[in-house]
Amino acid sequence: MRMVATRPTTMSFSPYADNGGTTVAIAGDDFVMVASDTRLPRGFNIYTRDQSKVFGLTTKTMLASTGCWADVLTLNKVLQARLTMYSHEHHDVMSTTAIAQLLSTMLYWKRFFPYYVSNILAGLDEEGKGVVYHYDPVGHMEKLTFSAAGASVAQIQPLLDNQIEAKNIKDGKPPKMTKELAHQLIHDSFVSAAERDINTGDGVIIYTITKDGTTEETVKLRRD
Repeated sequence: MRMVATRPTTMSFSPYADNGGTTVAIAGDDFVMVASDTRLPRGFNIYTRDQSKVFGLTTKTMLASTGCWADVLTLNKVLQARLTMYSHEHHDVMSTTAIAQLLSTMLYWKRFFPYYVSNILAGLDEEGKGVVYHYDPVGHMEKLTFSAAGASVAQIQPLLDNQIEAKNIKDGKPPKMTKELAHQLIHDSFVSAAERDINTGDGVIIYTITKDGTTEETVKLRRD
């Protein structure tokens, strides 16, 4: 009887899971608009079709997170606790700029076992102007006027670059950002992404932050 040599098998384990989702934020002179789709998938399975990935931190600041949903919830829970501690100690609400730095520090502190999360922090600064901060998983942040993250970033970010900053347009000039234009760009980008990416879909929730408060709107996307 011939003996067949077999190679030892290696059992691997990963603590991370990718639960898809896409987020977009666009800032204007006196507002910031942040949105996410509502699909929460894992591979070809859909856990829920009605899950926002945007979390309210203060009346002027929101955090949009995608990636491993367990890490998204944990990061948001820890950040909310830090904001509560600050509020009790200083009897004040932390500003968007301060929250942006705090989030960067929290992510960097976890750099050796990072949160598997893509984050966008959006809000109004001390002057009431809209700001967007984009992060990598280990805390590097960049202050921008618009950004996309998550499963469909490869489809959406080039569209925003083209339409907002007039990149790759000969003699093009960036348009003045208004609420109407920001809403249209977010709507069109999510509709386009949902046609190409199974990890984005079902609906998009759009939050608009102004000095008067935050409004919320839901737009349906394809559900297949």
